[in-house]
Amino acid sequence: MIDRETVTKVAQLSKLKLTEEEVELFSKQLGDILNFIKKLEELDTENILPFYELNQQETPMRDDIPQEGLSNEEALSNAPQSEKGFFVVPRVVSAE
Repeated sequence: MIDRETVTKVAQLSKLKLTEEEVELFSKQLGDILNFIKKLEELDTENILPFYELNQQETPMRDDIPQEGLSNEEALSNAPQSEKGFFVVPRVVSAE
């Protein structure tokens, strides 16, 4: 099982706020995942070929034909807020 401090540290680095119940749950779940991976590492894969995509078909392509796009005014017409021809959105990164 992964200790609570590790789960709390990873949550902090991920900017997640976890409840005490979530910390307990995730420490158990992450421990179970790591134990499963250890179990998989015990398998002998020496004569096993790597997995390749089974679908060998070509992706159908279409002609790239330039078309008229939206004007700046049309693109901004439904925007809740715009300024000087750009969308205005809330800051999502701190200014630090």
